[in-house]
Amino acid sequence: MGRLDGKVAVVTGGSRGQGASHVRELVEEGAKVVFSDVLVDEGEALAKELGQNVKFIKHDVTRIAEWQHVIDETESTFGPVNILVNNAGIVITKNIEDLSEEEYRKVIDVNQLSVFLGMKTALPSMKKTGNGSIINISSIDGLRGAAGNSAYDSSKFAVRGITKTAALEFAQYGIRVNSIHPGIIETPMIKVEGSSDLVEKLKEGIPLKRTAKPHEVSKLVVFLASDDASYSTGSEFVIDGGITASN
Repeated sequence: MGRLDGKVAVVTGGSRGQGASHVRELVEEGAKVVFSDVLVDEGEALAKELGQNVKFIKHDVTRIAEWQHVIDETESTFGPVNILVNNAGIVITKNIEDLSEEEYRKVIDVNQLSVFLGMKTALPSMKKTGNGSIINISSIDGLRGAAGNSAYDSSKFAVRGITKTAALEFAQYGIRVNSIHPGIIETPMIKVEGSSDLVEKLKEGIPLKRTAKPHEVSKLVVFLASDDASYSTGSEFVIDGGITASN
């Protein structure tokens, strides 16, 4: 018996990295999962690997019509949505003076607007269950500033804020809404060419002296998705190896 037996989940940005880890853990705990991404080849490969309790849908999270398609397909395939994990995200690292308006808006649309659209379109489906959980993936940069990350930080602070508002609005329907604030996770986002020296330097600033594995964040996602977290809503769950402990 899994902690999520009988539950139906939607995960965005699920083709690789942290999102793929979330999909795996949710399935392992008994959930049926629809996950979406713009990375089609990787998404289809993951769906094939995980089997009949998983479905992949190509999805631009900045488009409300595509969001509605994902929710409709989820209901027709597995039933009403119990769990929504707003995981999709991008980062463009530039100082404010070098960042273009187009680049800023792109980050905001993917990281922030998508969370609003996801909660808005999933709500009617989740109301049918009377026992829903929305998990919005923010960042420790939604709790503090970081030079060169104005767009990313703005979006992640906004995710933190809308999570609290949604928690207040959705409580009447039995739907909990929480945010997760990861630190430095070993995903493709940090594993780019030439980044290894920087990552090693960043580890020195982490009290636990290591980065996190994606599954460590996924275990927290499962907890919040499950009835074990039945009294947690509107809260911020930090998983950063102690980085923000002194802030």
